[in-house]
Amino acid sequence: MNDAGVKSRLLLQHILKKTHAYIIANGNENINDEYKKHFLVGIKKIIKGVPIQYITNEQEFMKLNFYVDENVLIPQPDTEILVERIIKDYLDKQVKILDLCTGSGAIGISLAKYIKECEVTLTDISSKALQIAKLNAKKNLQHKKIKFIESDMFSKITNEKYDIIVSNPPYIKTAVIGNLEKNVQAEPFIALDGGQDGLKFYKIIAENAADFLKENGRIYLEIGYDQKDEVSEIINKTFLYKDCECIKDLSGNDRVIIAKKR
Repeated sequence: MNDAGVKSRLLLQHILKKTHAYIIANGNENINDEYKKHFLVGIKKIIKGVPIQYITNEQEFMKLNFYVDENVLIPQPDTEILVERIIKDYLDKQVKILDLCTGSGAIGISLAKYIKECEVTLTDISSKALQIAKLNAKKNLQHKKIKFIESDMFSKITNEKYDIIVSNPPYIKTAVIGNLEKNVQAEPFIALDGGQDGLKFYKIIAENAADFLKENGRIYLEIGYDQKDEVSEIINKTFLYKDCECIKDLSGNDRVIIAKKR
């Protein structure tokens, strides 16, 4: 099925509240006028570039279901590489995690789900995003392991120390955002805009994270496919970290930078 067909089917599943299997098995059935009306409204939104996830308010990530709307980025499969690596490194350990720029909460909530002995703090500058993260924590039954702080990066973080600071920060150059595909432009500007060079938030994290990390604590950062050298240089120039490494996503693109506090 092509992309348009997939979106149409997902839209129909959402409207009818039926499974994929049901839609396939009953493909020749007629739907009533009310359902048709909602379907056509949804199709018009898709044509205008509204992501299907913002219409259905659903996105799967790490085999969990997340509510999303226009106030948060849509979690992407590439980000699962970041989460899977942290799980691999800390699965059987007791760990405290700070998730900066959490958005929907997908990263931090997934870590809370799959790392048994952990405490997670989710932060975001957007109060609307943080409300969605709270909703998703309850939706996935992880709210008892999670704290929420409305904060511009580290500004409202107390003197707590963390084993992990993880972030998928805004990393697109401001001037480039207007040239992105319509469905990407539909996502919140504040969650896309990484400043003039796309590196604004990596600089903030590199300069400040060490103050909030325990001994041998690590930072895990998602990056743009072409930002490995620049972000690595930002981190190494602080002389606050060691063992800086980069891992690739399933498409072979550089995707995650990891570094340990000195």
